Amino acid sequence: MNKVNFSTVKKLEIILSGEHQAFATDLLDNAGVTGYTIINNLSGKGRHGFHEGHLMFNEEDVLIMIIAVVPEELVEPILEGLEPFYSEHSGVVFISDIQVTRFVKFSK
Repeated sequence: MNKVNFSTVKKLEIILSGEHQAFATDLLDNAGVTGYTIINNLSGKGRHGFHEGHLMFNEEDVLIMIIAVVPEELVEPILEGLEPFYSEHSGVVFISDIQVTRFVKFSK
């Protein structure tokens, strides 16, 4: 039986308003991120109270989460790109250490 190899990487969970999705995905693309997952219509409670995750008028009026798995060296450039955005807009980034198989899927 073959031994499974794991690679340690970072998982970024970027939460922001759907109207800013293109900004965040452009930033990830320009940083060299090879892929990401977008989850729409988030619900939750934060500093500004409870946010209902249903479509109000269009997909830009809801919170989204963009999940990206990246090598550690991409974390700082991505966070530097998001820092000015988050000084003007609400949202948050969660960063976790995770392990993946098939690291080739997450690197260029």
